Amino acid sequence: MIVVTGAAGFIGSCFIQKLNNEGFRDIIAVDDFSKPEKNKNLEGKIITQKVDRAHFFNWLNGRYKFVEFIFHLGARTDTTEFDYSVLEELNLEYSKKIWLSADKFGIPLVYASSAATYGGGEHGYDDNIELLPKLQPLNPYGISKNEFDKWALLQENKPYFWIGLKFFNVYGPNEYHKGRMASVILHAYNQYQQNGEVKLFRSHKDGIADGEQKRDFIYVMDVADVLYHFLHHRQRENSGIYNLGTGKAETFNTLVESIFKAINKKPKITYIDTPLDIRDKYQYFTEAKMERLRALGYSAPFTPLEKGVKEYVTEYLMEGKYF
Repeated sequence: MIVVTGAAGFIGSCFIQKLNNEGFRDIIAVDDFSKPEKNKNLEGKIITQKVDRAHFFNWLNGRYKFVEFIFHLGARTDTTEFDYSVLEELNLEYSKKIWLSADKFGIPLVYASSAATYGGGEHGYDDNIELLPKLQPLNPYGISKNEFDKWALLQENKPYFWIGLKFFNVYGPNEYHKGRMASVILHAYNQYQQNGEVKLFRSHKDGIADGEQKRDFIYVMDVADVLYHFLHHRQRENSGIYNLGTGKAETFNTLVESIFKAINKKPKITYIDTPLDIRDKYQYFTEAKMERLRALGYSAPFTPLEKGVKEYVTEYLMEGKYF
């Protein structure tokens, strides 16, 4: 059995489809299944059982001998959630229980961290673990992810193989349910469909023009490929925390221009003020340093932004399809 937490979410559901495509059928899907809009992400996928996240540890205690791997992708990913107790429970304490169970039962573990841990980038975007204590995330979500990374590294008892992946800006199908936290691509496409134009946040930082804020955008299919890679490459000495982006930052203007190109329309972009509740928490630049992941032997190229956007827009958004 392969356990995937956050199974009905964006990345989790895409990864399950990847597993299905590779011939894996015995999958345990763990999530909060109370939201119908998320359950659509699992339609058509082959899984063995759905397990509510609140009951997962009782389930695991009786079946751990049959579990081959845990992919812990579930989290509260809302960067505008300022009640830290919510994030502490779901992103920190729940992840600790996953870790301790993986160690106790001898199960390899891959878990999702985040580029939000890097904050404003004062210390760069290098996944050197010595920098972890210095990082200053800009929001409670980033703090919760960084706190778990730091906790994991301090543990004397660790799963015999474990990987933490700092996801950068992931985009792609199956994010329809994410609302405000969905990628700029989904929001931009919907805005164009409704109003014939796309709105981007104005820059509030000297020296950076409107729309020239840069992020490392990575296609969810590439993320699924990296997760799958670790299913088959479990060298204990490679355990650790790694970046997962493309290694190339792109501007939001370039991103939106790629959307217009995909639908064969002339770009029409207007700029609006960044909302006050996130203005001082906003990352103006992210770019993953990818040398350490590459050194592990992952050599597949990452999807260029224009190509990934075109596939996402034309094969999924325009068709209303899921992966």
